[in-house]
Amino acid sequence: MQSEFYDVKERKKITTDVTAKVTYGEGTKKRFAFKAKTADGRNLTKFVSKDAWSSAEVQEG
Repeated sequence: MQSEFYDVKERKKITTDVTAKVTYGEGTKKRFAFKAKTADGRNLTKFVSKDAWSSAEVQEG
């Protein structure tokens, strides 16, 4: 699955493969995110809605 992430270092949006889906927090303060890596190995995180997170066909990590 591919998604658009914002690369802070390059200051532009890039499209790359999602490597994992993760959650942060607990209870009512839970946040959902996708993780990816750039071509040079830097980590990228994108916070998404619960619906987008649950419908993604990516392994939890």
